Amino acid sequence: MTDPVTALFDQIVPAQAPFSTLVRAGQTLRIEDSHGCQAVDTLFYRADDLTERYSAQDTVRVQGAAYVTTGTRVMSSEGRVMLTVTADSCGRHDTAAGACSCESNTVRFGHATRYLHACRENFALEVAKYGLSKRDIVPNINFFMNVPIEQDGSLAIVDGVSAPGDYVELRAEMDVICVISNCPQINNPCNGFNPTPIRVTVREG
Repeated sequence: MTDPVTALFDQIVPAQAPFSTLVRAGQTLRIEDSHGCQAVDTLFYRADDLTERYSAQDTVRVQGAAYVTTGTRVMSSEGRVMLTVTADSCGRHDTAAGACSCESNTVRFGHATRYLHACRENFALEVAKYGLSKRDIVPNINFFMNVPIEQDGSLAIVDGVSAPGDYVELRAEMDVICVISNCPQINNPCNGFNPTPIRVTVREG
């Protein structure tokens, strides 16, 4: 567990909230699923050139694997390594299901859900702080989200496998902006139908 005394940054991100922070090259970002079964939608942007950002396609291609876990190199849209996953107590992080939105909620769960808060809206609010817009929101990593690939190739969002206190740690290989939506979804089991807070820390090394 990261010692709050030695951490450079230690933040509790409330349930359903957006968040972002700078992580310098060589520093370690730790995301903790404090209560368990909480999807943490996450994007990365190169700090000194925001046009270079996380690429789900390149990350999957380089690893030859559909899920993110220890050893995964998080790749950029320019084919560079942005971060490396150095520790993972959960073992299952999705790269394919993307972020919930008001539009997708309507399609999946009915018109009554049209105005429920969603990750895409969280992302839009947070990236606007850096002069970006919705068009700069790319397919994201869903830390702690359990999305098995079925035999027919379809995706299923099912009960999470993360326990309270599970974490993932990533070492930054370049200066990056980490943008998080602590997923507000209440219509599928990715959050156990009950969004909860997470903890984000940054430390040297």
